[in-house]
Amino acid sequence: MEMKRIQEMALGKLGIKELNAMQQAAISHCRENDSMVLLSPTGTGKTLAFLLPLLGRLQFDGNGVQALIVMPSRELAKQVFDVWRAMATPFHMVALYGGRPLEQEVASLGGALPSVIVGTPGRLLDHLNRGSFGVDKCSLLVIDEFDKCLEMGFHDEMSKLVEKLPAVSSRFLLSATDAAEIPEFAGTGEIEKLDFRETEKAPAGRTSFYTVTTTPEKRLEKLFSLLCSFNGEPAIVFCNFRETVDEVSKFLSKASINCVAYQGAMEQKMRELALYRFKSGCSNVLVCTDLAARGLDIKDVKHVVHYQRALTVETFTHRNGRTARWEAEGAVYMMAFENKPLPDFVPDGLEEYTLPKRDVLPPQPDWTTLYVGKGKRDKLSRGDLAGFFMKKGGLRAEELGTIIVFENYSYVAVKLNRMRAVIKAVEGEKIKGVKTIVQPLRR
Repeated sequence: MEMKRIQEMALGKLGIKELNAMQQAAISHCRENDSMVLLSPTGTGKTLAFLLPLLGRLQFDGNGVQALIVMPSRELAKQVFDVWRAMATPFHMVALYGGRPLEQEVASLGGALPSVIVGTPGRLLDHLNRGSFGVDKCSLLVIDEFDKCLEMGFHDEMSKLVEKLPAVSSRFLLSATDAAEIPEFAGTGEIEKLDFRETEKAPAGRTSFYTVTTTPEKRLEKLFSLLCSFNGEPAIVFCNFRETVDEVSKFLSKASINCVAYQGAMEQKMRELALYRFKSGCSNVLVCTDLAARGLDIKDVKHVVHYQRALTVETFTHRNGRTARWEAEGAVYMMAFENKPLPDFVPDGLEEYTLPKRDVLPPQPDWTTLYVGKGKRDKLSRGDLAGFFMKKGGLRAEELGTIIVFENYSYVAVKLNRMRAVIKAVEGEKIKGVKTIVQPLRR
């Protein structure tokens, strides 16, 4: 099949009819050049800007790994994997990241024969040291969020990783912010950067900025009032510390705000659940550290709240990029203290946000999450679960939301007003001939 046709079909699977100017420029550049450095605001579609050119480089007769994609976090690696899977290309991709046994990934690589591997620096290096997969045909290296991957903490791992990729001749580096210096081992040399950070369609042009002035003692109460004013629209609240995330989320939950916490000390299963609940609309508010500031593509986030101020301009940029994604509009709110100036990188003359005189709790989400005690290990797919809940549970298509299947269990979003009836209807029923647990998840 002609590669151009494969790319067109992949876009069709994603429901995308037309690429934006940045994506078109990236594809055009990669036709004429081996390597690319692309700078573009968050929310403008950088994932497709490297996946489509990557797809165009793959060979049908290539028996082995042809491209390696490096991401700074497991969530971003999984997100790229999910996009690739949705594209339904004839080329297989495997995701490798921490939080699960290395041996389990080695076993999955045994019969997978992937053309593309995506993963985090440390986990990829572990596999390369073990010789889990061959790289003699790996000619393309992609480093997304390269400013993060190449900073202190990842620098040594990245250097060692690149040393183990002798066949790499092409490199794609992408980020929303530039790095002061790209290390020599990245191999991009004097290549011209494609810089789309100041285009007229950048998210900053579609984002409204506000301050919410308070005192340290009243900050939680002001945050509660602010979230109430959103009337249930999706919002992300950024904190600088894990302990603050826990404090804020507990306060909001006690105040009947439907929120989830997301920070690096949480077990992977709980982090996955938090992101799932927020992405699927089962929760209105995500309270998080800057772990969620980069790259996560969560649709329809209307509001970003800096509960604690960003420490750098890069962090400020990435946080704000969680809203106003693609062509949408959004709003950013700075919690500020009287007589304490905001950082220099915050726009001047921000309007003070007017809070309602009386707090009214936002409506609860329309969706809730069901836990299913079977997963990929039991040969279950999203299609299997959708069919089960529609046939046995009596749900219509519009009453069934996001489904995600993990190795040993699955999550299914259903309309809140149908939850009790669904659980009763599927009690004792079998999925693919096997009985399993179906129960609501507690908040």
